[in-house]
Amino acid sequence: MTGLVTAVALVRPSRSLLDLEPSSVKKKWKDKAFAAGANRGEIEKAAAEFGVELWEHVGNVIIAMRRIVPELGLVGNIQV
Repeated sequence: MTGLVTAVALVRPSRSLLDLEPSSVKKKWKDKAFAAGANRGEIEKAAAEFGVELWEHVGNVIIAMRRIVPELGLVGNIQV
């Protein structure tokens, strides 16, 4: 999941996780060639096991990743 979220952030104009929303991940999710190494079936299964809807899970992952965005190198061109 974090790899997919990172890939989506890096193709955005801002190249940042700080302005990334689950809807952007959802758009890229449909393109099976994008981040082809991300096992979408496993991601869906994990969300179900957590008892949350997939896009809520994506939002939770984005929020968690934002806590360490400088360490991840995903501040992009957004001023913090």
